[in-house]
Amino acid sequence: MKTALVTGASSGIGYEMARILSHLGYDLILVARREDRLLELQKLLETHSEIIVCDLSKEEECKELYKAVKKKDISVLINNAGFGLCGSFTETDLDKELNMINVNIKAVHILTKLFLKDFVKKDDGYILNVASSAGLMAGGPLMATYYATKAYVVDFTRAINTELSDMGSNVYIGALCPGPVDTEFNDVADVKFEMKGINKKYCAKYALYNMFENRKMIIVPTAGMKLSVCASKFVPTRPLLEITRRIQERKK
Repeated sequence: MKTALVTGASSGIGYEMARILSHLGYDLILVARREDRLLELQKLLETHSEIIVCDLSKEEECKELYKAVKKKDISVLINNAGFGLCGSFTETDLDKELNMINVNIKAVHILTKLFLKDFVKKDDGYILNVASSAGLMAGGPLMATYYATKAYVVDFTRAINTELSDMGSNVYIGALCPGPVDTEFNDVADVKFEMKGINKKYCAKYALYNMFENRKMIIVPTAGMKLSVCASKFVPTRPLLEITRRIQERKK
């Protein structure tokens, strides 16, 4: 039986991906900190699922997660856990930012490293790292740490994708880079987007289709966000950063 592991499965994109993967016939390993949410999700799934309560901000818990499931023949890893924070860098909380770096970067790095080795050995498997359109931009004044973490995920994924291609490997790795999505992200980051977020179920479905069917390295849902990302490449860095700052100010 095919098995997929989804981090951050208690809400948002991860929650919807878990439901879609179950519908596709995958058994699920659901990972998050909120057990009550995972239990609610578990009742909705069509296939067997296992719940693992885990704090991915802690390096040892990331490694213990891998040890707990490495014999389960996992073929899909969705690195979805992550969060943001908005505010001037001189005023935002350092501990929260370090926690964000641990979840958005270190956890993704550790889990990708450990599972990818297994996938390469059997020459099969899919890894999808949930990044953000923020990771494709020049930077994010007032969300400096968040933008930097997502840039890391995008560049990290691109590099590994190229290495796998050079090896002739059948293993897939890609990054999902959506714009605003209608999830709990806004509440956690304490922001309010001016543009309406896309539906989280649509985002999850679009991402999985482009992972399985098109094997796209960078997945950007919606034509509008693709256009914005493309247009940003033709704007000088300083004006682009100023535009981004103004957008962040309006979010608050």
